[in-house]
Amino acid sequence: MSIDRTRRITFEEVADLYDETRLGYPEALVDDIIALSRIPPEGHILEIGCGSGNATLPFARRGYRITAIELGERLAALARHNCRDYPRVEVITSSFEDWPLPEGKFDLAISADAFHWIPPKVGYPKVARALKDTGSVAFFWRAPVDPATDWSRAIDEVYKNVAPGLDNPDKSFDADWLVGVISENFAKSGCFGPLTVGKYPWSASLTSEHYLNLLRTYSSHRVMDEALRERLYEGIREVLERFGGQVTKPQMTVLFWARVASHQC
Repeated sequence: MSIDRTRRITFEEVADLYDETRLGYPEALVDDIIALSRIPPEGHILEIGCGSGNATLPFARRGYRITAIELGERLAALARHNCRDYPRVEVITSSFEDWPLPEGKFDLAISADAFHWIPPKVGYPKVARALKDTGSVAFFWRAPVDPATDWSRAIDEVYKNVAPGLDNPDKSFDADWLVGVISENFAKSGCFGPLTVGKYPWSASLTSEHYLNLLRTYSSHRVMDEALRERLYEGIREVLERFGGQVTKPQMTVLFWARVASHQC
């Protein structure tokens, strides 16, 4: 799977839907990040690409100070609204590349389903410079999981018949591919020490409406011809309704954690 970085702003077009439908992250993941990083109770977190605040909130609830960077104006506004009860959260509207970097300031940098939008040669050295000598990074992504069920195989047929050139998001890549790519990015950067990788399987129950609205937030679907996209969704809806209008979808979140090794990489 290649990354078309021109799509990174497409989420802004459906900011409200993104906020409504995007799933959160396992609490065990957040607990492990805190344990690995040994961030102090008064620690300062940098978040890169916070979206509407899905990953911001679990850390905000634990009392940490957070500076969150978000490119999209509508998404940043939603993040501010969602974090309104946590005055230690600041959301800045900017691309990470253009943001004036305060060096050596942060105990921990996190990024949830976002750091791939930043060219590695820019992103990894910049985030390393933002960290204290004892600081670390925790980047995590959802990796698609093929449900391998009757309903998912029926949806595969809809993709083949209606939009044969489009990847089903459940099969666009897998956790092993992600581990290979991100591990290589860390190694090439020369900025960080040994990498810890963790996998967090979970599941979510989705209604037909939630399933389809979630698809509407994917960048690959946003750039489709509208008429073709609606034909695809009509076919998927028919499958989901045939299987009771609600399905349990397996999920996988993959964590990459490492402590900073060099600020001049």
